[in-house]
Amino acid sequence: MTVPAGARVAEVARKTNETDIKLSLGVDGTGSVDLETDVPFLNHMLDLFAKHGQFDLKVEARGDVDIDDHHTVEDIGICLGQTLREALGDKAGIKRYASVFVPMDEALAQVVVDVSNRPHFEYRAEYPSAQVGSFSTELVHEFLWKLALEARITLHVIVHYGKNTHHMIEAVFKALGRALDEATTIDPRVKGVPSTKGVL
Repeated sequence: MTVPAGARVAEVARKTNETDIKLSLGVDGTGSVDLETDVPFLNHMLDLFAKHGQFDLKVEARGDVDIDDHHTVEDIGICLGQTLREALGDKAGIKRYASVFVPMDEALAQVVVDVSNRPHFEYRAEYPSAQVGSFSTELVHEFLWKLALEARITLHVIVHYGKNTHHMIEAVFKALGRALDEATTIDPRVKGVPSTKGVL
């Protein structure tokens, strides 16, 4: 991949005995997506994340879904976090914080993020169903936690209410995209990194 000078873009390849993943992320994108994974519901959620965050995202992922989706979902979260961290570099000029509410019909989700270089994850969500189609809802936690850990961000996700599990998870991924878009936006008023420590 040819990357223009100064572009906030990164790519990673991860191959294990369980998964084979290639992922690229452009932070300052247009919401362009190219997704090929063995987990259709995650494809849908990543599409929402990228479109609402205006990220350019390409994912090629194959995994041992004959066992279940766990390893594939987890490793895509790891790779997305790694590319986000690399693409942001020293984080000079970013807004750093964001808090976004997104409704999806009867559901309401909130994502609060601090691009802090201190990984932390808080998750408050109770879904009516343990699965959406063949997708286990517990994998939402697994994906988000690995994303926060590898991106080294503080991430709080709260699903305030909802009745339809699909809607609730969809609201989370839309809010995640919008929150990370806002937090990673360059603010011309910010000189250096937005921290009294002088480093993030």
